[in-house]
Amino acid sequence: MALLEIDDIHVFYDNIEALKGVSIRVETKQIVALVGANGAGKTTTLRAVSGLLRPRSGDVRFDGESLQDIPPHEIAAMGVLHVPEGRRIFARLTVEENLAMGAFTRRDRPAIQHDKERMLSLFPRLRERLKQVAGTLSGGEQQMAATARALMGRPRVLLMDEPSMGLSPVLVEQVFETIRAINEQGVAILLVEQNALMALDIADYAYVMESGRIVLTGRGKDLLEDEKVQRAYLG
Repeated sequence: MALLEIDDIHVFYDNIEALKGVSIRVETKQIVALVGANGAGKTTTLRAVSGLLRPRSGDVRFDGESLQDIPPHEIAAMGVLHVPEGRRIFARLTVEENLAMGAFTRRDRPAIQHDKERMLSLFPRLRERLKQVAGTLSGGEQQMAATARALMGRPRVLLMDEPSMGLSPVLVEQVFETIRAINEQGVAILLVEQNALMALDIADYAYVMESGRIVLTGRGKDLLEDEKVQRAYLG
């Protein structure tokens, strides 16, 4: 049994079928990449996992339990945390308040303080910005804040949607180093990323999506060598 199982889900926007029987498995402590062109259905897949969208058919299971009728805040409390595309930090709150919001389902105050220190060690820049209003941070700092906020919920699976979008090459390298570091701490990651080269390079396993369907699967390193993938996504 995989930690996270997406089993033949079909998701619609009104009468338009966005996901056409998508199945994905994320094992404990794996990094799994989901790559594909804009509009392929990658973000929709993550939203279906976190409960923001409901599949019309199929199922999403976490640790063997169906998430079908569980509201998003309870899915988060179970350990499935979502870092959405565009970061979606609380722009009017300080960095410190954003981190506190990430732990809103928890009551273990000493452990929350410990995790906050851990986040500030993982993202030293945030320590310098703790009292700063999050909406005034740079794009890279906002990505750090959004990721740290999710990690404050102690995820077992982290859903990351385009974490490198809009960032400079230097910051992109830092983002991927952070993803590796998070994974090494035991967190499984389902990564949606347009930078297919870097996503496949760090992924244990990967899925290629086109028009709402999974069209190719394999180990990340193997897909890097695949001619079709190279032509379509790696230039």
